[in-house]
Amino acid sequence: MTDLSQFDPNAASNPNNNIFGLPFTEEDARLVILPVPWEVTVSYNAGTARAADHIFKASMHVDLFDPETKESWKQGFFMRPPDKKVLLKSDYLRKEAELYIDYICHGEILEKNLFMCKSLRDINEGGGYLNKWVYEQSKQLLNRGKLVAILGGDHSVVLGFFKAMAEQHGEFGVLQIDAHCDLRASYELFTYSHASVMYNALKEIPTLTHLVQLGARDYCQEEWEYIQNNKDRVIPYFDKDIKERQFEGETWKQITDEIVSKLPEKVLVSFDIDGLDPKLCPNTGTPVQGGFETEQIFYLLKKIVQSGRKFIGFDLVEIGVGDNNEWDANVGAHILWRLANLLVASNH
Repeated sequence: MTDLSQFDPNAASNPNNNIFGLPFTEEDARLVILPVPWEVTVSYNAGTARAADHIFKASMHVDLFDPETKESWKQGFFMRPPDKKVLLKSDYLRKEAELYIDYICHGEILEKNLFMCKSLRDINEGGGYLNKWVYEQSKQLLNRGKLVAILGGDHSVVLGFFKAMAEQHGEFGVLQIDAHCDLRASYELFTYSHASVMYNALKEIPTLTHLVQLGARDYCQEEWEYIQNNKDRVIPYFDKDIKERQFEGETWKQITDEIVSKLPEKVLVSFDIDGLDPKLCPNTGTPVQGGFETEQIFYLLKKIVQSGRKFIGFDLVEIGVGDNNEWDANVGAHILWRLANLLVASNH
């Protein structure tokens, strides 16, 4: 066990320790955060593959006191270093994807370019490789009795994690906080696109019984029709609808109580940072006006736990790195801290 007798949670963080300046090893930590440095299929702004390093640095400036979860951190949080092989593969395939996207966006015919056809095959094979890697890493940690969280990377990185959680927990639901539905059958012919991750999850994981989507405000007709045809599994709370209900007098508590009632016993939180107001995440890959304040989301998560439902894990993705990356990383670090505390406290 980690000796905390000489650790002062009120002092400045020691960057030689792990995430948030905590002195835990992976062996002693209750929660292990797995960073996934991958952004091959991003379709607008890149940068999220290197988010974990920036969040690690920003985490040193997060105060450790949380009045609602008290000293959950004493059970131990540990973040693995980003895997360099995964990052190198992402960087290589990202270059391929940029050339490919530029080619097809100019209306060129894919079949006439053998190089582009090969690039597409390589990218789709890379997505399969990444899913398998995340699954294996997650499964290994779960088998050791760890709580697991994923830190992206783009939203496509969570599929393998979902599969490992399904094997561990059986039937479960996902609460997706996101400006997008991510329900396209494919996007730009990428099988494992960030824009298809929830479609793939619902298709490949039958024990994912409920997908409750919160805050979507940019989606296509295909996704709309998918939702209409799958009302037994997909329950949307569009940003526009939430705000109109509030304009007409409903409180966030009333809406929150309804959202909680739609969730099954076991809940995994999939938190795409672009679900928030973009003032909080200006460098996220695909920002959209509208969105939530952080306290709205954490009020909802608190109510989920208070309802007796089991919070089984989370991912936090799409945190961008731009000219003012300190701000995005700062917001991401604070959200990561509160998610980690809530997860550990609810599984104590």
